[in-house]
Amino acid sequence: MTAAPPPTDLSARIPAPRREKAARGADAVRAEAAAAPARAGATEIQSFRGIAALSTVLFHVWQQYHTYDARGSHPPLDNRFLGALISLEVIDFFFVLSAYLLTLSYARAAIDRGPVRPARLFLFRRAIRIVPLYFLAVLVVWASRNPSLPGDWRDLVEHLTFTHVFDSDRIFYTLGPTWSLSLEIVFYLTLVAIGPLAVRACGRIGTRGGRAALCAAGCAVLFAVPLVWLAVARYAWGVPHTDWAAYFGPQARFGGFAAGMGLAVLMVALDGRGKLPAWCSAALSAASAVGLFALSLYSAPENLVFTFYHPLASLLWVVLHYSTLQAAQRVRWHRVLHTRWLTGTGLVSYSLFIWHEPIMLQAHKASLLPQGPEGFPLALLIVLAVSIPVAVASYWFVEYPSSLLGRLKDSSGKPRDFYPEVAR
Repeated sequence: MTAAPPPTDLSARIPAPRREKAARGADAVRAEAAAAPARAGATEIQSFRGIAALSTVLFHVWQQYHTYDARGSHPPLDNRFLGALISLEVIDFFFVLSAYLLTLSYARAAIDRGPVRPARLFLFRRAIRIVPLYFLAVLVVWASRNPSLPGDWRDLVEHLTFTHVFDSDRIFYTLGPTWSLSLEIVFYLTLVAIGPLAVRACGRIGTRGGRAALCAAGCAVLFAVPLVWLAVARYAWGVPHTDWAAYFGPQARFGGFAAGMGLAVLMVALDGRGKLPAWCSAALSAASAVGLFALSLYSAPENLVFTFYHPLASLLWVVLHYSTLQAAQRVRWHRVLHTRWLTGTGLVSYSLFIWHEPIMLQAHKASLLPQGPEGFPLALLIVLAVSIPVAVASYWFVEYPSSLLGRLKDSSGKPRDFYPEVAR
């Protein structure tokens, strides 16, 4: 859909104050419409984030209580179905959600010919969201594990530069789960590089549908690249799954971000149309949950499901997000997602993600956790009882204050002038 020419003749007949008021009103309407996709299902998405964070804690305590012998590893509770549920990896959920939220503005700019957010502002806001807490945690944990200098200085440098995901030996050092933040940084840089190019390319296409199709095609290409890499690495080169850099790097895991980008393009293209009835939304949510469980259940090292687990899981997470965002009204089971404790957990999920593993390992080292596989349930309760209050404190004393730094930049990404009247 091409933009209509401005009604110059009619606007000239309106007095200036009324024209300005009308323009401000139109801007407000456009801003509200642009923000609508991000706000839709926001509470549910935050609760999903909280569930994913709790699932991450559960999984890492579960891993900690595995026992190993000549026959391999043994879970603390020998139940295949329970193991599949606990081992269901949720990292792709975070990738899809992050890519969806951050791609929305570029998708609007490309499809609806809106303004493009400056790259410097985008990167500044992501930095103040990610870096302060991450750097603090890395320095605290690294110092506690390297009491004498120089220590493992390479590990420190790699973590501070977000390059540890490329080092198979140190990828899980210091803060094990934060290998995923390296991929987040790669995604940010990719988005600010290709986002403006997509907007420029779409500017040459006259129809809204054509612009949406071009954006969707680009997302499909980005999603296909990891599929090709996984197929070649596993079946052509025979790279073992324990080569962590090969299977955890962006060349293997970018599919989650590409899927989230595709969801953003879809939501902008729909522009509020095609809302799902409650039964359809619930059915899609259930289908995605069953699919994710099946992937976890049938995944085993080196088999087909294992090799392509993450691209497939990303698509199923997209279905879950879509069924939530496009629901015409609140689905009955979504009432659970509106409980305060769950939305609160979602609010502090990043801090919980950062701190739970060092808390668990330190407690285990100090013999504060029960020994043996049978101690797993109690250990989980202890780790949660300590990690959640720490996450709450971390949010209010580190995350929230650092987020206020965003006020230092104006909407164009330039330093904000807090005293304009003095300059005059």
